[in-house]
Amino acid sequence: MVSFGGLARKLFGSENDRVVKKYQPRVDAINALEDEMKALDDAALAAKTEAFRDRLEAGETLNDLEVEAFAVAREGALRALGMRPFDVQLIGGMVLHEGKIAEMRTGEGKTLMATLAVYLNALSGEGVHVVTVNDYLASRDAEWMGRVYGFLGLTTGVIVHDMDDQARQDAYNCDVTYGTNNEFGFDYLRDNMKMDIEEMVQRGHNFAIVDEVDSILIDEARTPLIISGPVDDKSDLYLSVDALIPNIADEDYELDEKQRSVSFTEDGTEKLENMLKEAEILTAGSLYDVENVSVVHHVNNALKAHKLFTKDKDYMVVGDDVVIIDEFTGRAMTGRRFSEGQHQALEAKEGVTIQPENQTLASITFQNYFRMFEKLAGMTGTAMTEAAEFGDIYSLDVVDVPTNKPVQRIDESDEVYRTVEEKYAAVVLDIIHSQRKGQPVLVGTTSIEKSEMLAAMLSDKKQLTAIKAMIEARLAELKPGKEQDLRDFYEDSIKALTEVIKAGGVKHEVLNARYHEQEAFIVSQAGRPGHITIATNMAGRGTDIQLGGNLDMRLEQEIGDKTGKKADELRERITAEVAKLKTEALEAGGLYVLATERHESRRIDNQLRGRSGRQGDPGRSKFFLSLQDDLMRIFGSDRMDGMLTKLGLKEGEAIVHPWINKALEKAQSKVEARNFDIRKNLLKYDDVMNDQRKVIFEQRIDMMEAEDISEIVSDMREDVIEGLITATMPPKAYPEDWKLDELKEGVEQYLNLDLPVHEWADEEGIDEEGVRERMLEAANKAAADRAERFGPEVSTMVEKQILLQTLDHLWREHLENLEHLRSVVGFRGYGQRDPLNEYKSESFELFNSLLGNLRQAVTSQMMRVELVQQAAQDDFDTPEMFASHGDGEFGEDGFIDDEGESNYGRAFQASSRAEGEDGRDPNDETTWGRVGRNEPCPCGSGLKYKHCHGKMT
Repeated sequence: MVSFGGLARKLFGSENDRVVKKYQPRVDAINALEDEMKALDDAALAAKTEAFRDRLEAGETLNDLEVEAFAVAREGALRALGMRPFDVQLIGGMVLHEGKIAEMRTGEGKTLMATLAVYLNALSGEGVHVVTVNDYLASRDAEWMGRVYGFLGLTTGVIVHDMDDQARQDAYNCDVTYGTNNEFGFDYLRDNMKMDIEEMVQRGHNFAIVDEVDSILIDEARTPLIISGPVDDKSDLYLSVDALIPNIADEDYELDEKQRSVSFTEDGTEKLENMLKEAEILTAGSLYDVENVSVVHHVNNALKAHKLFTKDKDYMVVGDDVVIIDEFTGRAMTGRRFSEGQHQALEAKEGVTIQPENQTLASITFQNYFRMFEKLAGMTGTAMTEAAEFGDIYSLDVVDVPTNKPVQRIDESDEVYRTVEEKYAAVVLDIIHSQRKGQPVLVGTTSIEKSEMLAAMLSDKKQLTAIKAMIEARLAELKPGKEQDLRDFYEDSIKALTEVIKAGGVKHEVLNARYHEQEAFIVSQAGRPGHITIATNMAGRGTDIQLGGNLDMRLEQEIGDKTGKKADELRERITAEVAKLKTEALEAGGLYVLATERHESRRIDNQLRGRSGRQGDPGRSKFFLSLQDDLMRIFGSDRMDGMLTKLGLKEGEAIVHPWINKALEKAQSKVEARNFDIRKNLLKYDDVMNDQRKVIFEQRIDMMEAEDISEIVSDMREDVIEGLITATMPPKAYPEDWKLDELKEGVEQYLNLDLPVHEWADEEGIDEEGVRERMLEAANKAAADRAERFGPEVSTMVEKQILLQTLDHLWREHLENLEHLRSVVGFRGYGQRDPLNEYKSESFELFNSLLGNLRQAVTSQMMRVELVQQAAQDDFDTPEMFASHGDGEFGEDGFIDDEGESNYGRAFQASSRAEGEDGRDPNDETTWGRVGRNEPCPCGSGLKYKHCHGKMT
């Protein structure tokens, strides 16, 4: 029975069909220009670029040029690459130009499609960013597609890790810039920590096309990009706490795999508290007293490290390092680190060197970074399942672009087994049968551990012999003359297993995070007949699996740059061989995608499936599941297990039914909806910080661009004086009610002046306005005298340095305060208060406090600053600065020291050195000279100067 909705779609087409249909007239117009473009010689075709730019300057828009520009770009691609974009790729290019997401199946040519929209938008001269998921793809695509842009007179740059600022600046100044999401985001953060406008590398955010947009804007949206600097080493504490966790019993904690959380029970807390006291880690009070909050943090991280994080699934150990494994792509995230001490807890667990923790210097989420672009577009093979989130968060519509040829892949129903052992036995059998008939197989697994376990099964004679014995036992159980098809299958399986055992196992390739370097070549050759490739998640691999193998990759691998007769003969032989292998793979049924587990996200499953059936090729896909798989186990397999037992499901048998598929998809959609809610909620909190970040970053740029900021400094000084007057001289109060001691102390602290405020108060007819004017006059005169001594150029430089350094220092403290606020504000819900509103309110107060502290600190430093000539040979060590992706860090040389003070312009140091350091009087600040912020305070308190007289209040 057809539903009314289904009948309507049959008659009128879906909404997506109607959207796609609207592009057809423009496609026809582009095709109509093809002969005209072909008639142009190379120079005339390239000259079209300047002609388009002239027309833009004359007032035409990019939309006016779209049809002609696409026709030029198509012809340019044909001449530069020998590749002519299909009509569906023209549609995809139009979707990108309109600032939407183009969903195109794997192998349909997204990389080439993007050149159409890139070329058109690059004509404006404002730059186009093409965002990829790794450095390899960024470099490959920039070189590959750069041929098209270069042919048409545009420049192409690429941003990869380990480039210096000048190289980055040059790349961003190109018409088209390729790079990874991480590098673009980190460059934005680093730019907003620079001390000179000319050192900034990015030049704005005009238009970005995000490849694998679902991976970058959905999967990675939860973790922010973080620039951080090292803090004190706490290795001993991590090791001491880690040693206690093995003594924790199962009843001492509660584990929630759905929410990915673990916490101590009441009894567990008490037991842990006693252990901490015995180990002398907890020296005073109870575990949850305020002074022990750091210990609680370490204990919780250690518990997560042991109970939530699994080696070779969430991370792996490489040498002396703990390396994160990306749950979506299966790649090793080399250089990335879990934040807030979690990585250190894992290092303690695995017994490797514990790296020091880091303090956040600047951060932003991908959600907020990419929303800065005036126009944003994306492309992927799987976006429709997340269309609601793209629309809600990014205001991006998703358009499903038709395939160039009809999809011939057959997606078979899932096979569900009761146990993992039964499932893997069935997987091994299926692989062997497929290899025997010459069908290439791509086996999808969800972790390194599982990919290597399956690889071991295919190579281990003992395990293969055990599977053979199991099949022989099942064959013996069959009644004579019954179930002939099953009997034939078992007999054929026994024969195949015997051959495989004799041959020493099944020949195969493994692609996971351990073999990242060989990734592109392994993937490119996975379509050869009888080739078995075991891979962890295939999201964003960026290399097509072509039946028969990838010809270009083989030519590059086996011939490279060689020329001459022998190279030509070898080229011919390889080309003929690949064509023959493709025919064999097609006859065997095309690529078979065999998945060993369902992922939480339907998109990841669809990405794996999408590797088969490219460009109209035949293919098939099937998922093998067990009731012990994570998804099945977490989402209610108990009822299903009971049902299957009642139905009499025997060992080794599978249940195959479309209802099972629908039930699993429902479970997956529930997980997706929950993850969407989490991301949406996190964004609401991050938006609060983002508004403040915009204000701070815009102010920094304004300060760096300004030729003279003396007016800003003067306004700050005036505000500080106004604050002192307001705090100590209430309106309409008599002079005897003024807080003169407090006022004098404030004047000395912030203005570095010794003013006779007590004498002024004794004068007849004096009021707060009179005191204010005298203070302003004295402060302005002192500032003017100092500026005159420095000279205008040096004075401006010093003002900028102090203002920017102080702003950066306070902004970092503010980020830390916001992190602490965010970690505790959730508990306000127990008091019937909305945590988000509480966060907004308190973060606003913290921001106002930051601005007040900035005015006071800048005024205080400017009223004390003196020039001290430093020896030219003095070296200033540049401490490390790290870039991390929420849970990660890339080691990076930076220009920020451990107190956030720039090394720029160190020849001029802020100082109040009235006398040498040897002549310091603890009771007279004027004799202290310049005091390092980490030095003991000269007053004799025993505290560091920054925590005593040097404290910014």
